[in-house]
Amino acid sequence: MATRASIGGHPIHPMLVTFPIGLWVTSFALDIWYYFERNPTWLLASKFMIAAGCLGAIAAAVAGIIDWTGLKDRRVVRIANWHARLNIAALIVFTLSLYFRMQRGGSIVGHRLTIPFLLSFVGVILVCISGWLGGEMAYRHGVGVEVQRDTPEEAQAKERV
Repeated sequence: MATRASIGGHPIHPMLVTFPIGLWVTSFALDIWYYFERNPTWLLASKFMIAAGCLGAIAAAVAGIIDWTGLKDRRVVRIANWHARLNIAALIVFTLSLYFRMQRGGSIVGHRLTIPFLLSFVGVILVCISGWLGGEMAYRHGVGVEVQRDTPEEAQAKERV
C-alpha cells in the first residue's frame, strides 16, 4: 500500500520518526551518563533533547495520521492503532519527564531525578515496542511501500527507451 503522505514517492512518516526516537534514546543515555559523572551539562542537554523529541513526535504523528486514514486491512489497522497508542503514551511520558525536570515540576518530585529518569526509561521501552510494530506494518504488511512491478533491470531498460 502506497502512503498518502509522501514526497516524491517517499513516505514522510518514516523520515520523521527517526528524530524523536534518536533524541529520546540519546536523552536517556545522557541521563545515565549524568548518573555516573554528575555533570549538570548532561541534564541540560537531556532536557533539550526530550523537548525536541516531543516536537518531532508531533510532526511524525501528523504524517502517521494521514497514512492511518488510508489503511484498509483490519489486521494492519489493529497494529496501527496499538502503534499510535504506544506513541501517544510515550509522548505523554516524555512530556511528564521533561515537566518534572523543570523548576515548577521539580518541586512536585522534590527536585529529585529518580522519577524523571524512570519515566524516560519507560518512554524508551514504549518507543522500542512501538517501533517494532511500525516495522511490522512496513516490512511484513507493506504499509507505506509501493509495490514494485519490474525488476531493477527492467525499470532501467524502460527509462532508457
